[in-house]
Amino acid sequence: MGTPNTPAMLSLLSTLEFDDERKPVRADAVKNYEHILRIAHDAFTQDSATSLNTIAKRAGVGPGTLYRHFPTREALVLAVYRRELERLAARAEDLLAEHAPLDAFRRWFETLADYVRRRDGLGAAMYTATTTPVTAAVGTLLTAGEQSGDVRPGLDPADVLLLMGFMWRDGDGRAHRVMELAIAGFRP
Repeated sequence: MGTPNTPAMLSLLSTLEFDDERKPVRADAVKNYEHILRIAHDAFTQDSATSLNTIAKRAGVGPGTLYRHFPTREALVLAVYRRELERLAARAEDLLAEHAPLDAFRRWFETLADYVRRRDGLGAAMYTATTTPVTAAVGTLLTAGEQSGDVRPGLDPADVLLLMGFMWRDGDGRAHRVMELAIAGFRP
């Protein structure tokens, strides 16, 4: 069976793991992966608590197939929202082009918090992931702040993301005040 040649399939192939012999994943595995993502997206939209077994049944695959692609619920949630998170992460650069680093930081985190609040389970998934496009965007924002002299050097983007998670857990007026307290702690 040949390797698919559509840009979407090739992009997806590049994100999938290789088997032990470093051969690319089979085309049917790629199709299963895409199909599971579509089913999971619809399921999470209807009920964010949908179980992985329910998603496997709706997708018409065995639980082993689902778990082979997505070993944890968090891995599936991150994969479902991956493209949207990449677009959101790219927004950090746009904001830095338009605003001072700390203002860009504030605006970007407000956008992230709003996004995560509307996608139940995404915040928890980002905590368990070692790296995401979101973590990289936080690093970009922190680096710009360091270069401007507004942020002390050495802050870990994953730590800052963990700290700023209060913004999507607590959407009331306190979030803005607490964000300002956190930013005050980032200063040199």
